[in-house]
Amino acid sequence: MNTKRTRRNVVKLGAILVSAAAAQAGAPKPALANGNKGGNGNHWGWGNSDPQCLLRGTTITTVDGDRKIEDLKIGDLLPTMFGGSRPIQWIARYPFKKSDPAKPWPKDVRPIRIARSALAPNIPHADLYVTPEHAFLIDGLLIPVGNLVNGTTIARHEARDCEELEYFNIKVEGHDVIYAEGAPVETLREVDESAVNFAEYFRMYGHPKTQETRCAPWVSYGGLRGEFKSRVRSAISPWLDRREPIDVIRDRLDERVVAVAQELDFVE
Repeated sequence: MNTKRTRRNVVKLGAILVSAAAAQAGAPKPALANGNKGGNGNHWGWGNSDPQCLLRGTTITTVDGDRKIEDLKIGDLLPTMFGGSRPIQWIARYPFKKSDPAKPWPKDVRPIRIARSALAPNIPHADLYVTPEHAFLIDGLLIPVGNLVNGTTIARHEARDCEELEYFNIKVEGHDVIYAEGAPVETLREVDESAVNFAEYFRMYGHPKTQETRCAPWVSYGGLRGEFKSRVRSAISPWLDRREPIDVIRDRLDERVVAVAQELDFVE
């Protein structure tokens, strides 16, 4: 019987209740740093949609080998999961800069860090930093990485030593899956005018089309209430297993923490 799974999920249930209580009580939010140089007037330049982006320095697989995302160009060919080799149509950019280095980054700008081997042995093959809504293809499902946070191998990154953060996302023809640090991640599904280089896209293609049809089924908890239900299903699963696919995947990645900790010297 997997009592460790139950214990782990009961602890998470307590954390969810604390977060919900704090939100209900109107707990003050941390002060935001200023200084974003991009965007369309939104405070942090994300526009009206949740960002799905990869941090500068991320290595992307191309048909000619691995290259940093900031070095890619329109027309470069990428192997994709569903469409074969596809040329890059456009690369969205979202740069952020703090005006006061002493202040922490606000939560909505900080990336999620996926440690090496967090998803499977050597996947990703190096630490990978993405926004919480960026989806990974796991067991045939697209799952936003924010749904898989365990606080250890998949955790919010403070980026304390960074005064600037720059995010990128890659558009190919149709929605697809490419490889970032060897991990299968989604491409840009919707062009957002808040990207600092949106004018480049407009000159080349005109007004953006509607969202691309997803290349695979997309699943998410849908907030604290959904995560609470998921954790309950996982907590009781040793006796009555009613887990949904996203629960099973999340539990499996949580259970990998011990193996990854031994390799990367983490402490659970």
